[in-house]
Amino acid sequence: MAAVSPWQRVLRPASIPKDAVPDSLTSTLTSYYDAVPYESHPFPQTAVEHLEAIAFLFGLEAPAPSTARVLELGCAAGGNLIPFAARHPEASALGLDLSTVQVAQGREAIARAGLSNVELRAFNLAEIDASFGQFDYIICHGVYSWVPGPVQDAILRVCSENLAPDGVAYVSYNVYPGWKAREIVRDAMILRGGPRDTPEEKLSYARGMLEFLEQSARPGSVLGKTLEETMPIVRGANGSYLLHEFLEPCNAPCYFKEFVARAEANGLGYLAEAEPSTMFVQNYDEKVREPLLRECGGSQVLMEQYLDFLVNRTFRQTLLVKQGRAGDIRYRLDPARISGFEFAGVFSAADGSALTLDAREQPCNALRNLTVTLRLPVHKALAQVLEAHYPASVSFERLVAAVLALLGEPRSSVEPAVLSMLEELVILGAVRVRRAPVHAAAEVSALPRALPSVRSAPGLALSAGSAANVCNQWHELVGLSALERCLLPLLDGAHSHAMLADHLANEVDAGRLRFIQNDKPLTDPTVLQEFARQQVVLGLAALRRKALLVA
Repeated sequence: MAAVSPWQRVLRPASIPKDAVPDSLTSTLTSYYDAVPYESHPFPQTAVEHLEAIAFLFGLEAPAPSTARVLELGCAAGGNLIPFAARHPEASALGLDLSTVQVAQGREAIARAGLSNVELRAFNLAEIDASFGQFDYIICHGVYSWVPGPVQDAILRVCSENLAPDGVAYVSYNVYPGWKAREIVRDAMILRGGPRDTPEEKLSYARGMLEFLEQSARPGSVLGKTLEETMPIVRGANGSYLLHEFLEPCNAPCYFKEFVARAEANGLGYLAEAEPSTMFVQNYDEKVREPLLRECGGSQVLMEQYLDFLVNRTFRQTLLVKQGRAGDIRYRLDPARISGFEFAGVFSAADGSALTLDAREQPCNALRNLTVTLRLPVHKALAQVLEAHYPASVSFERLVAAVLALLGEPRSSVEPAVLSMLEELVILGAVRVRRAPVHAAAEVSALPRALPSVRSAPGLALSAGSAANVCNQWHELVGLSALERCLLPLLDGAHSHAMLADHLANEVDAGRLRFIQNDKPLTDPTVLQEFARQQVVLGLAALRRKALLVA
């Protein structure tokens, strides 16, 4: 007898009831996503483990992701939800989307992966009610601004009524003032591309309109400056993004304060942003710090709205909680909470040299393309430890112990310095934090093992095309080379490096893989075997750094 899904009773009539006639706008939106599916992939900023960590950073406890119930509104083909379910077999995940085409794609992926704790359904978000139960995390990425007002209201209602008492909801949306200028571009694209019949025609004519305006706009004009800012985005984006961002019937930005007011009217309180570094006034110009602190009088919401004007923000990723928890939120960071995290980070000297432990300043490249200047030996020792372990996370206690081992100084002086630096790195956004360890491999073992969900991922076969992408342990989409795709299925903890090299050599013999040296394919068996051994070392190192090998 087949297992019954926890939501099967509620969702048996998948999609909108047959006797209900969807309004024309809902039908139009559905057709957009059926005709041009939105790219469905993981968004690291929505990772449940990340949301739990942000809640903890600002004073709140949130449910453990390992056993959480998660709801995603607008799940597309499940590219953001399925990897979570694969990481946490004891958790349960439900994704809803209007597009029957994308939901069908996602169901196929779930079946191929053999997952029983995740379900996707075609369903009108506005019809979600109390019978769905409560969820520890609700994720709504790339939906709120792109649906009609009543559906926006429904999203916030669901985030309130269907959120567990200690749960966290994530909603992303376009904001003013940054979108004021982009609306000019959107209006111009719709003027010429909107009346066309097919998505391809709409995009072609819309791009042509922007090229015409770019050539014709007066230098220094509002239009000219707007196009100067927006055209790189238009040129670099794929077709599905442009269609849904600029040519859909709905795209309704709002001011941040308006969004918070709507959330509060639905019994929700503002917690934070998915990128906390944007919230700290320390990360902005010295000229604005004191005036903003005086002006905002301790109100984080007012501070956020001022910062939106300051940086001309176009997009927000906001975390909400039940309004009754708002009084427990603390925006002044607590050292006790900082020490309760697992940390991960990368640090490489900007000039390519090795990190030293002396007292000279050393600029380093860190996560998010940030540059961090290390000045004290204790800071450099901490950076060395994080870099050596990445992508594995390291607890505060282990970090302190490792730094002590490097420096040989008293704990009484090292521990406060490590804690202070970690707080600075968190404020900058130069480290990743989690509440539970990320068990990525800190080194390549003799019998390497990859994530089970990645080893069996569809599309790894070399015949599937020139590239493949998978989700790693940090909920990131990472690309795979042909070599890495060839190795992954065998990384089950039972194959030695020598066995992997033999496998590569056999793949070359079978014509499924080619090794090129000095612009010529390798064919000599002895040379080929040695080259294969070298490639195993390189391939495993790359897979480890991509957070695809487990400890």
